[in-house]
Amino acid sequence: MSVKAFQDYYPENVAYCYGCGRLNEHGHQIKTFWEGDETVTRFRPEEFHTAIPGYVYGGLIASLIDCHSTGTAAAAMYRAEAREMDSDPPFRFVTASLHVDYLKPTPLNGILEIRGKVKELKGRKVIVESTVYAMGIATARGEVVTVQMPESFLNS
Repeated sequence: MSVKAFQDYYPENVAYCYGCGRLNEHGHQIKTFWEGDETVTRFRPEEFHTAIPGYVYGGLIASLIDCHSTGTAAAAMYRAEAREMDSDPPFRFVTASLHVDYLKPTPLNGILEIRGKVKELKGRKVIVESTVYAMGIATARGEVVTVQMPESFLNS
């Protein structure tokens, strides 16, 4: 039995995001899962994600933190309401604020691990703190304020 990623539950009309949309063939198509009270995404950067030789460019790191965090927000809301992720109405979140601190250069080789924790869940807002690890070392940390996507986005 395989566990589905959070992003596998996104309705088709909102599954095209460059970072997390399973239907965007050119995007990152990240996959996020619960591991206890944390969420985790693993992503292998490609050579074209280079900033300077051997290191990942900051935009990729911000994108991974952003999409990991919006997925975490959706999963956290389902969990808070004791609902399955395929139940209606669907929860989808968009970014209201993204703050990233780059702690040290992120090596290009190997798998990056992004771990997220919900800092606050209040009404239609979820704040998520996500950390990027390369070979077990934290290289970037982000705080993302997410808000529940308006129903008009889901019905378009």
